[in-house]
Amino acid sequence: MIEKIKKIFGENPDLVIRKVKINILHKIYVIFFDTLANQDKINEYILKKLTNLNNTDNLESLIPGSNFIKLKSFEEIEYYLYNGFTIIVNKNKLYAVETKANLDRSIASNEVEIALKGPKNAFNENYQSNIGLIKRRLKTNKLKICELNIGRLSKSKIAIMYIEGITKMDLVQKIKSKLENVDIDMINDSEDLKKYLTNTYVFPTIIATERPDRCAKSLSSGKVVIIAQESPTALILPAFLIDFMNPFSDYYTKDFTISMTKILRFSCFFLSMIVPAFYIAIISFNQEAVPTKLILNFAIQRTGVPFPAVIECSIMLLLCEILRESDLRFPNKYGSAISILGALVLGESAVSAGLITPIMIIVTSFTFITSLVFPEIEITNTLRVYRFAFLLGSSFFGLYGFLLMFLLFLLNLYSTESVGIMYSFPVTPFDFTYIKESILKLKNKKRSKMLSNNIIKEKTI
Repeated sequence: MIEKIKKIFGENPDLVIRKVKINILHKIYVIFFDTLANQDKINEYILKKLTNLNNTDNLESLIPGSNFIKLKSFEEIEYYLYNGFTIIVNKNKLYAVETKANLDRSIASNEVEIALKGPKNAFNENYQSNIGLIKRRLKTNKLKICELNIGRLSKSKIAIMYIEGITKMDLVQKIKSKLENVDIDMINDSEDLKKYLTNTYVFPTIIATERPDRCAKSLSSGKVVIIAQESPTALILPAFLIDFMNPFSDYYTKDFTISMTKILRFSCFFLSMIVPAFYIAIISFNQEAVPTKLILNFAIQRTGVPFPAVIECSIMLLLCEILRESDLRFPNKYGSAISILGALVLGESAVSAGLITPIMIIVTSFTFITSLVFPEIEITNTLRVYRFAFLLGSSFFGLYGFLLMFLLFLLNLYSTESVGIMYSFPVTPFDFTYIKESILKLKNKKRSKMLSNNIIKEKTI
């Protein structure tokens, strides 16, 4: 057996095989990867114990360890070795003892979903720690975890978390069946699973979060949380358009004031999407929709500009997108400086050179200021797609093309589903309980019947 192990793992320089001599006829082998296992634990809890043993018939009671597993087959050795376990070979019997080295960073504060109020701890790359952060908030035996292994090479653990009695089991089974059919080499992050859980391309239908409090809140409302090994983000299903437009920090703010902010946020969503296209429609095709003095002012500004309005607008939008990407990719110390420099220099120089009109600077600036309201990068990408789609329709047919693209937007919105539930929920299908919680931010003591079974009786969610 030892020769077979050496043949399979022999090209790994970090493989350690220690032979412990019990007596003349009896030898025990201890096998581990020193890059994945904690050698202090191995020396203290395994090697010291084995050297002082006379009888090795019952190792389970002789070796201290929080996780002592008797292996059923030789094929299991690979899985446990690469998970930081130490393999003990005793008379053709195989045992695995957990001796993982601490290769993860400690629990830190939120870096992506930053909020002034609420808990500050965030997920890290430790699978057990991430589950523990959720269990600390939901102290109930109804919290269930279904584990899967995904990836032919990585064999990554995937946890499907839900609350029995609240979450609908057909939702859990639907998610589980989709994950069981995933056949890929490896999983680097939980977000690698998104494309296997959804069939949509424009609207995001899965929330990726680093906040355990958000996961706990979603579980209590009947949703499902997915946690992947070596991933600092968790997935929440189902997710709807309203969930991406409201940051989770809204739950820690006064009800009435945040309701007013939500109305402002909804307005910004549509304004960021349609303002450039609406400007192109009225300046190029439908001048009769604008007061005469205002259209004359626009015409005077466009005197000497060599490009049509649609080309001018497209150039400015592309430049703004490039500045946004540079701000995201550069280190924090340089990103803001580059964006400010680009906005000031490019904008001022373009107007001075007569390439861009001042009103176009106002339109594009307003468009991107309104898009900065949304903290979720995925909904910002959706706005980007529809912004150019509206611009394309308006550049060919004016306000008629604008209205046509708006109808296509509504058609796509109402045809999109998140794990079998319409993406426009809770407006259609109408659910006043979820509207009070997500849109109006009113006092709410009930769960949505669309998302939960409501079998467990609780005073608040």
